[in-house]
Amino acid sequence: MTDLTKSKVPAQVEDPTAAAVATAAVDPRLLVREEGFKGYLKDFKRRVKGGELGSIPVVIGLIAIAVIFQLKNDRFLSADNLSDIAYYLAATGMLAIGLVFVLLLGEIDLSVGSVSGLASAVFAVVVVRHGMDAWLALLLTIVTGVAIGALHGWFFARIGVPAFVVTLAGFLGWNGLMLWLLGSSGTINIPSDDGPVKLLGKGSFLLDQDIAGAYLVAGLAVISLLVGSFMDQRRRRAAGVPFRPTSEILIRVVALAIVSFAAAVMFNSSAGVPNALVIFLVCLVIVDFILRRTSFGRKVFAVGGGVEAARRAGINVELVRITVFAIAGGFAAIGGMFFAGQTASATMMAGGGNTLMLAIAAAVIGGTSLFGGRGTVWSALLGMLVIQSISTGLSLLNMEASIQYMITGGVLLAAVIIDSVSRRTQKTAGRA
Repeated sequence: MTDLTKSKVPAQVEDPTAAAVATAAVDPRLLVREEGFKGYLKDFKRRVKGGELGSIPVVIGLIAIAVIFQLKNDRFLSADNLSDIAYYLAATGMLAIGLVFVLLLGEIDLSVGSVSGLASAVFAVVVVRHGMDAWLALLLTIVTGVAIGALHGWFFARIGVPAFVVTLAGFLGWNGLMLWLLGSSGTINIPSDDGPVKLLGKGSFLLDQDIAGAYLVAGLAVISLLVGSFMDQRRRRAAGVPFRPTSEILIRVVALAIVSFAAAVMFNSSAGVPNALVIFLVCLVIVDFILRRTSFGRKVFAVGGGVEAARRAGINVELVRITVFAIAGGFAAIGGMFFAGQTASATMMAGGGNTLMLAIAAAVIGGTSLFGGRGTVWSALLGMLVIQSISTGLSLLNMEASIQYMITGGVLLAAVIIDSVSRRTQKTAGRA
């Protein structure tokens, strides 16, 4: 009886070390890279079938927009028009960056438009009426936005008031405070001969008649990607985890170089690369690093993926929520300064109208999920490219604003539908 029992028990002959090596050897990322282009194509098909569409719909949409408007008006892809698109997307794009953080939590912030308007009013009041140094006033303005966002986050995270209600109250209250600060005239003109307002104007300080600053920016972008990629490769190789092969890094760098220097040629044939666009792109790079490479970024995704699971993992959910809303307020204030730079004034219209809706639409159209836990800050750029391209294209065709709203609304609905279908597909494929 004892012999029969022993014979039914399988022998444990696996060596733990050998098992670990075998597991590492079949890492799917390694297999994809070993197969080269065929492996990447196979992985791409697998992701699409599994509902991981990424930025594919946005890129296809941008190509379609460019083709349609260029056929309707050959000035759409002109250097001057593309330069205008790049300049005017930055202000609302800043608001969209902050909203990406909030959307990653699965929440919404309805106050960013009013906060941006209030920020420009605060800057104008302290500079024009009280003679404060413009750069110090800029710092005060950003701190004001951060404090307002943190206040919203505190009510949401600590008191338990729904974010929708808190920020809706902020939308109304901060708009009223802005009107009170501006006074009966409703407008305060800001000197644009120096300081932040001049910097954020439409001009470019990076272009000279003899030195093309756009090429400098393009070169820095390419060098940064090259150095960063090799540093990441070295770090991952030392840690014994999958890393990008040198050939893939070089392909990525060459692709970026082609796009960057093509854009530089376009900007230099117009008025140069706008300062507002450069600052916007720098903010995107910094925020992308924070979200993908820091523990705070991982905590944001964790909270957005599941609050209770994040709490049980030891994450301070309340602190993450307060910080995220503070970041949204800070970027709203910066966006308000961009609006002030466009008009060299603080007006009662700043941050009003459809600013809030466009900022939310930009983040969602660009690929950030309304359901939380999935997205990237680059969606702010992609979404704004779509929205600003539609707006500029319709203006070239002398279409009414009502048409623009309807088309933008349709694009937003399509983005949400794609996101919903994508999530359902991922659940069906067991990847969500």
